[in-house]
Amino acid sequence: MPSITSARILILATHGYERSELRVPLDQLSAKGAKVKIASLEKAPIKSWDEDNWGDTVDVDLTLDEVKLEDFDALVIPGGQINPDLLRKEDKAVELVKTFLNSGKPVAAVCHGPWLLVEAGGLKGRKATSYSSIKTDLINAGADWRDEAVVTDQAIITSRNPGDLDAFVAKIVEEVEEGRHDRRAA
Repeated sequence: MPSITSARILILATHGYERSELRVPLDQLSAKGAKVKIASLEKAPIKSWDEDNWGDTVDVDLTLDEVKLEDFDALVIPGGQINPDLLRKEDKAVELVKTFLNSGKPVAAVCHGPWLLVEAGGLKGRKATSYSSIKTDLINAGADWRDEAVVTDQAIITSRNPGDLDAFVAKIVEEVEEGRHDRRAA
């Protein structure tokens, strides 16, 4: 079981990620000693959405083609409406999420990020949460939707919104330190 101080975490994002939902996990996990990398569709800075307008950018470390499952202990998917909607239309992004789900490694998604878990077929029969506006999407995908700050089902971690980020990151740390999980097929 990896310690968070030696863990390698991958954040999957593109333009339109909710600023706090990428920055808070990036900063808090890095402060705990994890090595955090950002993967996107191309190796160029990606622009955030910050409340009601475009925000700052973050550098991308890897393209989706460069990501190797064995190089990471967990996957984090920030929300925002734009980011996961763009990513769920990209076969390579969906395949990456499926690969992590099938590996038993922790997969964490916040706000609208669970849209990618839906697209990857990862929530059927699982407890999950999300931003309230996509509750029906998760239910229609077979999830047992809960209105809770953080919901975890076999190291699949979901959270509702930026107000839940401290609890979300704490759960990521806990699940990473537990190691891989044997998941039943969703």
